[in-house]
Parts: sequence; structure tokens; C-alpha cells
Amino acid sequence: MQRIFLFLYRIRAFLLFIALEAIAVFLIVSNNSQQGSAVFNSANQITGNILNTQANVLDYFSLASVNKALVDKNANLLAELEKFKKPADSVYIELDSVLSASFQFKGAKIINNSIHHSQNYLTINRGSNHGIKEGMGVFNEEGVVGRVRAVTKNFASVISLLHTELLVSSKVKSSEVFGSTKWDAKDPKRAKMLYVPRHVNIAVGDEIVTSGYNAVFPEGISIGKVIDVSPGKETNYLDITLELSTDFTRVSYVYLVENNREEELEELYKSSDILDE
Repeated sequence: MQRIFLFLYRIRAFLLFIALEAIAVFLIVSNNSQQGSAVFNSANQITGNILNTQANVLDYFSLASVNKALVDKNANLLAELEKFKKPADSVYIELDSVLSASFQFKGAKIINNSIHHSQNYLTINRGSNHGIKEGMGVFNEEGVVGRVRAVTKNFASVISLLHTELLVSSKVKSSEVFGSTKWDAKDPKRAKMLYVPRHVNIAVGDEIVTSGYNAVFPEGISIGKVIDVSPGKETNYLDITLELSTDFTRVSYVYLVENNREEELEELYKSSDILDE
């Protein structure tokens, strides 16, 4: 303790100088508003920087707990989202009472697909054990995909719309003019609409949908849009080219539709010698 007093005694002149300077500064700041404002602003700036640095340091050390809270929050949100997420193999379609009584819908995943042949097929991971039957129509959220050709217990093969022997009963959505859609084996993104008379007005951009005139597809499922119309050569029908609404290079999940009255309709067509598309 004595050494401390001796040290302070030795620097007594310096301490007196600091004390007088402090008093002088105090007097200047107290009696001069301009100098007082400058000192006050400088002090605030220094204090603000110190507090900001302190906050950053505290935030850094609290990141672990913040991250954990965010992870827990995200987990809860994902759990809530899963309740509203549509299962991949499920079908949600708004149907009126008549359509609900006539058709049943199922979901499936495509496990094999071809687009480079003149007669292309798809394979789905559902079969007779899941209620899949021959002749069921196949489509996705974009439009028509094809028709079930053969079924085993757990799988089924589907005739793709990109098949030269598949005809789909079609119509122009805006005018109700009907015909048939068939692929010409040229471009996997395009097809032809057949049997539309030359006097009918068809415009580029018209949407073509299923007509509902056969027992395979309900009415109104998209097929494509008209991209070219011209008089057919040596025929009384128009030459109509469609851009297909379904992108067959990316199809993944599909819906299958069963007409509950298909057998009755087929018996009627058979007895009347009518060819059903």
C-alpha cells in the first residue's frame, strides 16, 4: 500500500494536470452549447459502437440456441405441411354427382416409358390387385396419356398416346366440333386431329379436349392445342396439327379412370355394330 502512495506522490504533477484539464473541459462543455453538442454526439457515437459490438458478440454466442429453435420450428411446419400434402399415388378431382357415379379414379406411378418408337408403351406400378383393368383411360394433370393394354397382379402396360394405333375421341372445347386424335409417329410433342370436315372453322390456338363420346375418358380432359390448320390433300377433311398438352418426356405419376358403365356401353355398341374408339 505504501508503494502505491509513493507512486501517486511521484506523479502528483501529472494527476493534477489531468484533473485541471477535466475541469476545464467540463466548464467549456457546460457553458458553450456548440462544444457541448459536439462532445455529446461523439460520446453517443462511441457508446453506440460499443453497444453494437457487445450485441454482436452476444448474438454470436447465442446462434446455437437460435439455430436449434429454427430447426424445431421447421420440423413442426413440415409436419403440418405433410398433413395437407397430396400423396403421390392419390387422386383429388372435383367431380359433380353424375360424373362421380359414372367414373372411378385411381393413381399410379410410371416405372417405364418409351417415346422413340411408332408404337410406344408405358408401364405403371399398379395392377389387378389394385383395381386396375384393361381398357382404363390414363391421364395426368397435363392431359391424356393413354389407355391400359394389359394387366398383371401388380403392374400394367399402357398404350401411349404416342402410338399409331390409338384413337382418342376429341372435340374443340369452344365450338363442340368433334373428331379423333391420332399420333402420326413424327414428333412426340405433336399429333393430328382427324375427321373434321373442311367447312368447319378451326383456329390456331383452339383447345382440343376429350369428347366424352366413348367409354374411356370423361369429357373435357385436355389433349392439346391447334398449331396448324390447312385443307387436307385429296380429302374432304382438314389437316389439323396439335401440340400435345402432355409432355411425355417428363410424365411421372398418372391417374386411371374406370367407367362404371363401360360394359353396358360396349354391349350397346356391339349390338349396334358401332366401333368405339
